[in-house]
Amino acid sequence: MYILNFIRGFCMALADSVPGVSGGTIAFILGFYDNFVNSLNNIISGDKIGRINALKFLTKIGVGWVVGFILSVLFITTIFEKNIYEINSLFLGFIIASIPIIVKSEKKTLLSNNKNIIFLIIGIIVVCGITYFNPITSKGHSFSVRADNLSLAFGAYIFISGMIAISAMVLPGISGSTILLIFGLYTPILNAIKQVLKFNFEYLPSIIIFGFGILAGIFLTVRTVRSLLRKFRAQTIYCIIGLMIGSIYAVIMGPTSLEIPKPPMNPATFSIVFFAIGCTLVPALEKLKVILEKKNIESITT
Repeated sequence: MYILNFIRGFCMALADSVPGVSGGTIAFILGFYDNFVNSLNNIISGDKIGRINALKFLTKIGVGWVVGFILSVLFITTIFEKNIYEINSLFLGFIIASIPIIVKSEKKTLLSNNKNIIFLIIGIIVVCGITYFNPITSKGHSFSVRADNLSLAFGAYIFISGMIAISAMVLPGISGSTILLIFGLYTPILNAIKQVLKFNFEYLPSIIIFGFGILAGIFLTVRTVRSLLRKFRAQTIYCIIGLMIGSIYAVIMGPTSLEIPKPPMNPATFSIVFFAIGCTLVPALEKLKVILEKKNIESITT
């Protein structure tokens, strides 16, 4: 189980570090989503035994996540700006391929509550609106989260972005990285993390603010998301799908959030090859889920 949970955490980190599929989606596809959310909830409000068991499980997942995230950040930030259109084509493949998985898994809920489709439209409008009006990409010039660029308002913006991004990690839908992309902070935050890993502490204040936003998001949203999925599941799932559809626009506009902005993706810069790879990887994870579950059952029986 240690190796299995390491792989689970590693796969979640790869998803969380790129816009498109969320870590929650990976947890959902690999079959440990409920255990993941319940463990987070137990850490916050469980009894002593529940917290100990949750901590053991999340630690196993966390080791794989940290390794995967560091490797992913070091790799992605190296190639991101040079190959932005290929990478974003890959992200589009992730998003579009993951939507049918969510629809299929929640088919009964969606069909029996189709009047709630308005929440899908709301999700689309929210993401497209934030992407279009956000104060970063709308500036149209280079952007950085170095300490000399910080102000009270901008610090609050980073804090809120971190809080919302980590809440997205819990949902099997839009990813936290997509949230950062929507807010224009994806490339700046990843670059800041990379610089801190290289002991360039000009970016450390922004990372600390972002980190506190993540902690606040965990405490404020985990129970809320868990409650919404239990009490208003159909509305929540429709909204998640809407957020995912709207994030397609956010990915297309992604190049405008680079430190040296580039034009939005268009048919000429779209890469069908990378898009196809993204579409292939998501169903491949479903097959990985079956393989891991089979091996887990075999290890228990033997």
